[in-house]
Amino acid sequence: MAKAPVLTPRADDFPRWYQDLIGKAGLADNGPVRGTMVIRPYGYGLWERMQQEMDARIKEAGAENAYFPLFIPQSYLTREAEHVEGFAPELAVVTHAGGKELEEPVVVRPTSETIVNDYFAKWVQSYRDLPLLINQWANVVRWELRPRVFLRTTEFLWQEGHTAHATYEEARAYAAHIHRNVYADFMENVLAMDVVAGRKTARERFAGAINTLTLEGMMGDGKALQLGTSHELGQNFAKAFHTRYLSRDGRQEYVWQTSWGSTTRMIGALVMMHGDDDGLRVPPRLAPVQAVVVVVKDDDAVLAEVREIAERLRAAGVRVRVDDRADVPFGRRAVDWELKGVPVRIEVGPRDLENGTAVLVRRIPGSRRPAGIGELSALVPAALEEDQALLLAQSRRRRESRTAEVATIEEAVEAASTGWARIPWATLGPRGEAALAERGVSVRCLVGGDGSVPEGDEWPGTVAIVARAY
Repeated sequence: MAKAPVLTPRADDFPRWYQDLIGKAGLADNGPVRGTMVIRPYGYGLWERMQQEMDARIKEAGAENAYFPLFIPQSYLTREAEHVEGFAPELAVVTHAGGKELEEPVVVRPTSETIVNDYFAKWVQSYRDLPLLINQWANVVRWELRPRVFLRTTEFLWQEGHTAHATYEEARAYAAHIHRNVYADFMENVLAMDVVAGRKTARERFAGAINTLTLEGMMGDGKALQLGTSHELGQNFAKAFHTRYLSRDGRQEYVWQTSWGSTTRMIGALVMMHGDDDGLRVPPRLAPVQAVVVVVKDDDAVLAEVREIAERLRAAGVRVRVDDRADVPFGRRAVDWELKGVPVRIEVGPRDLENGTAVLVRRIPGSRRPAGIGELSALVPAALEEDQALLLAQSRRRRESRTAEVATIEEAVEAASTGWARIPWATLGPRGEAALAERGVSVRCLVGGDGSVPEGDEWPGTVAIVARAY
């Protein structure tokens, strides 16, 4: 009788495969309140690595970390009409606390534009105070009707940046810098994710923004996932909160603003873009554990050699762990590391030790071969870089092979059943976008004919990327 697979095969049931993998790889569990999640240590380790990489890029862009309160007076959200309308269905509102009804209800932070602006208005007095560049790492709450772990949860973790500038041009340039040099760079060079950089349509734009820049990735089932956004807020919030500065000419001027964010949704994207029927495949530059050295059988000499190998790999700059759990069957441990997607596994048993070799298993290409123990310090770092590049190439090939050039709405809907479609925005337009939405297909972003980010919604040669999305 054939042995049952550890995970539901992706081709049989992609959503079930995703849920299986989240649980069996030890990433997260569902929380006690519908739509919440408990992020387990291995999943949180991935998030910590994402934080480290992103935080370094954010600070290189000149922003400093701060923290703003979780509770926001409800009246703050009503000051910017589009903003409150956009978030109203998702708000969690506290009306009672300390055994009493509150004089004014407070909203549990869905995003922080309003409270940030209340303080920006106090902190910005003169052109000398600009630009003001702030980022915060925090949690937010948006009451999700159709939750799915990491992808859409009532509470999730994120970073949100908020900036104020003297001119429209400065704010616009900074939003584009975050989009390109923070988000796109991180996603391509660390997460090994092929992403399409584009501009959101007016229908899909962030509530209260004048422009939203986005990065969209194709998942293993051909659907799209929004991975990070950078917004030009114009002066909408500045006018609502009277965030003004004294210019060099001695005039009171409203600031120009941006906001931008990325979330724990990226962990879900990591699963769906790189995972296979055996589990996760974690990009080496992201992996908390890049290599695990496994004791195949309990043996003092083997254990001593395994620890030596680990030390040499650490000295070579590899993040490494030793698995010496001799009381757990080797096969079970091997499956566990496959599920977790650790890029390299080095197996050492008594016979390997006699031969001066180890078994080198590379998770991403799925290869397995003997290697001299003395060679590992050179082989493993080289393999990690090769496999990082391989994941990015695979994700790019998937997107390119499953993206169709179409000329009609019907063709776009058909293409979106298995992947993405590209259709001229002049052909589609807002009416076509509404027609697609009625059939569960959305315009993920607008791109230039050459793949660039359009300067405006009606930029000549603009192409709409359409797909079904998470």
